[in-house]
Amino acid sequence: MDAALLPREFFDGPVDEIAPALLGHVLRHRTPDGDVAVRLTEVEAYAGPLDPASHAYRGRTPRNEVMFGPPGHAYVYFTYGMHFCMNLVCGPEGTSSAVLVRAGEIIAGEETARARRPRSTVRDLARGPARLCEALGIARAQNGLDVCTPGGELTAHRGEPADPARIRRGPRTGVTAAKDVPWRFWIDGDPSVSPYRPHVPRNRKAAASG
Repeated sequence: MDAALLPREFFDGPVDEIAPALLGHVLRHRTPDGDVAVRLTEVEAYAGPLDPASHAYRGRTPRNEVMFGPPGHAYVYFTYGMHFCMNLVCGPEGTSSAVLVRAGEIIAGEETARARRPRSTVRDLARGPARLCEALGIARAQNGLDVCTPGGELTAHRGEPADPARIRRGPRTGVTAAKDVPWRFWIDGDPSVSPYRPHVPRNRKAAASG
């Protein structure tokens, strides 16, 4: 039986407080080819129009519309023409803050995740935001899903919250705007945490997250 869902109120607060509080909790995606659940070990916070690194910094667009809606929904976007990444919308409706889910440990559905990522090691199945989405089976169709609804396709569940003594914070990965803001949070020593990359390659346009 699934653990209790995270209530919508969990996501309705300051994004830099919600992000570290998500560590240790679980995302589950139910699909016809199998269910996969991941325990979150790394996240990044983005503060909407107050944050130059956020997709919502320049206002509402068809792409970021979900970010302006109520908290507890998934904002999924396509980046670099190759990958999907997923955020969880936070704060009161209209504030457009979100937490990018960067990495996690597969705790259910490992065979399904391996089928989606056959060349990956167990450690790397969901180590990085694109790999996490691939392992969970997240794509454009999941944009806008409510993660707080019982029996939903994509749901957020209570896990074992990370020990505060093991939570670390530092600059966000792969952004050029507001790159020194220490809003990347991770569980220290967890093997599924992705490596920190401070710079975006010069021959590729930097894509903001969340």
